[in-house]
Parts: sequence; structure tokens; C-alpha cells
Amino acid sequence: MAPNVRAIDFILLDELFEMGGGYVLDFSNPSFSRFFADELNVDIDDPVYAENGTSKGKRLRCFLQKVEVPTVVQTLRALWEYREAKRQHIDKAETVGNAQGRLLSLINRLEGKPETAQPTGQPPKPAFDRSKLLALRDQLIGLTQLAPQARGYAFETLLRELFNVFGLEAREPFRLKGEQIDGSFVLQGEIYLVEAKWQAAPTGVADLHTFHGKLEQKAAWARGLFVSNSGFTEDGLVAFGRGKRVICMDGLDLFETLSREIPLNHVMDRKVRRAAETGQPFARVRDLFPT
Repeated sequence: MAPNVRAIDFILLDELFEMGGGYVLDFSNPSFSRFFADELNVDIDDPVYAENGTSKGKRLRCFLQKVEVPTVVQTLRALWEYREAKRQHIDKAETVGNAQGRLLSLINRLEGKPETAQPTGQPPKPAFDRSKLLALRDQLIGLTQLAPQARGYAFETLLRELFNVFGLEAREPFRLKGEQIDGSFVLQGEIYLVEAKWQAAPTGVADLHTFHGKLEQKAAWARGLFVSNSGFTEDGLVAFGRGKRVICMDGLDLFETLSREIPLNHVMDRKVRRAAETGQPFARVRDLFPT
């Protein structure tokens, strides 16, 4: 049976988690055992993980190659959280290029996104099509050359294609009596309606309230994503208030998501979590995924 984590994946993991020389980050043997017990309910000292050696690095490599995918993903997320907490505590600069984006892309592949993974032993499907993302980035830049009406339709199409690249089940724009919805997608089982605007001026509170009013006419579980290429006014976001059912994304968010190759589903997850924690509808990708 082929391991879930490939040898080439360990090139990245060795860099991220400082696994050279048998070490893992700054763990001692006792703290390494406690971390796995407390965070993952795993006995990392089990001899089955010491087949290739007893150092922390060799046990971690063996563990990641033996356990099922959900445990691999849970472990990588826990190690990343620990790494970032320690790095930020000592104000240590990031030394691995696009570290978080690359790790999230690996997690996407392990989880078989955007489509179901191939059976074990066959090459896995890629987490995303890099050439497609670059093409979408170029399309985003090229929208500035289009006439306003054509640009609006092209913007909606670009967003739909981007959602589908990451398995978010985007639906084309649809019209209800008296209103237009620019599309919808599914994230973690939740349905999001989409409002997309491309205009010269930043979006203000009136448009945000109008979109929120549409949501209030739908089922209680419906949520909304407002995408404004020109961004949002600070006064508008303040006036819109906290605790709404809308999260926001601007053109710079889209560009950074595409150019940094950050999986869109992780961008949306992070935006939703930040909104839940703070009540604020808008958090920039560059703040959610600092380089």
C-alpha cells in the first residue's frame, strides 16, 4: 500500500517542521510525547512508529506514512498551529516561501479535493490546476479592459470558475421575482449566496444592507459572500455593523488568492472563522495568511 504522504511531500514538511537531524521543531522527547497525547490522543512512542529509527523526526515520518488521511491532516494542522504560536511568540521571521499556502495545498491533495481521491496506489488527483489559477489571475487583471456590462458578466463567470476549481459547487446566476442573485456555492455543507460588483468606487453600506436584506428573505441557514473588486468603504463596514450573515472579499483578496496559490476553500474557511470570532464581515487575505 502506497503511503499517503509522499517522499516529495517530506521536502516541504522537513522545512516547515525542522525535521533535520531527527528533530521536530523545538520538541524534547517528553514534550513530543505530551503534544501527541494532548492534541491528538496518540501514543507516538508506540514501537510501530519506530521501524526506521527512534528519533522524533523518524517517528513522525513513519507515523504520517502509516495512519489514515484524517489523522495525517489533523496532525499537520496541529503541528502548524504549534509552529506559528512559537514563531510569533519569539517574533521569528518566516523562512519558508509561501509556507502556509503550500501546506494547505498538500492538505487539499490528501483530502482528495476538489474531487474524490484515486484509490490508494494510484497517483492522486492534484489539489488544484496551477495553470488554471494563473489563467484566472490573468483574466482578473484583463477585466479592466472590458466595457462595463461585459465586465460584470465576465466577473461573475470568473468567480464561478474559481469556486468550482476548489469543489465549491458553484451555481450560475439566477433570478427570483424582483431580485437578482449572482450565484451560489457550498462551503462545509453551508449554502452561500453571492453578490458580485465591479465598479469604480468602493462599496458602501447601502449595497451591503441591500444584499443582507435578500438573505433575510431566504432560509435561516443561508449565508452570503459579497465580492467587490474595488473594496469596501471603512465607514460602510462600520455602519453595516457586526454579527451579520455576510462575509466580504475584495479584488486584492482575489488576486492574492490566485497569485499565492492559496486554496480558495481555505480562504473562505478562514474568513468565516474570523467573522465568527470578531463579528466583522471583512478580513483581508494578507492578514489571514501573512507571508
